[in-house]
Amino acid sequence: MATAAPSAASRIAVVTGASSGIGAATARQLAAAGYRVVLTARRKDRIEALAEEIARSGGSATAYPLDVTDRAAVDEFAGAFKTIGVLVNNAGGALGADPVATGDPADWRTMYETNVLGTLNVTQALLPKLVASGDGTVVVVSSTAGHGTYEGGGGYVAAKHGTHVLAETLRLEIVGLPVRVIEIAPGMVRTDEFALTRFGGDTDKAAKVYEGVAEPLTASDVAETIAWAVTRPSHVNVDLLVLRPRAQASNTKVHREL
Repeated sequence: MATAAPSAASRIAVVTGASSGIGAATARQLAAAGYRVVLTARRKDRIEALAEEIARSGGSATAYPLDVTDRAAVDEFAGAFKTIGVLVNNAGGALGADPVATGDPADWRTMYETNVLGTLNVTQALLPKLVASGDGTVVVVSSTAGHGTYEGGGGYVAAKHGTHVLAETLRLEIVGLPVRVIEIAPGMVRTDEFALTRFGGDTDKAAKVYEGVAEPLTASDVAETIAWAVTRPSHVNVDLLVLRPRAQASNTKVHREL
């Protein structure tokens, strides 16, 4: 199947959480595919450095510092566009791995606000711009956690299930409009920050997540998948794509060579 080049009206791609990991890798992939990429994240220095890197590689990128949980800031950001072609809702993350009985409600709230309400804020603000392009795509980066629970994952699973349901419901509600809704649900992905952030900077706990796993997914693996889904012809909608490393059969079944 041929890769579709972005049309003039749909050439802008907004990527949230673009300061590192999957978001940064996705921005690179979409820029290479011909999109003018708008990088959003809270860490201004990171996205500015990435925008410069993309420009040096011959792409086009703009950095815009943004906290997706700040609705007023998101609305102001959206006001800068008449149309956009692609929105990649990638901002999110996990905090803690405590059981439900002792989990920190503040961590649960933060995960919900970032993963679910952040996705809602940006999608609502930019949906009219996607419709106006005549050929829009919303990508929601969820997780296999949104499709199956595991011990110690209650808060993150709840948040990512909310993200999954948001995407599934939106697809039903806007059918007939010129906008696709794609959900990409990665399993075990090894990035520089995900597990480290989850465990509050504890490098030993973060390392144990991937211990003995020969080849977890990389940010580039997921980004290439996102770019592939986005660049399918306009009539092709990848509703849900789950990807895991070969060593991971489920959220609780992982082959480890120890």
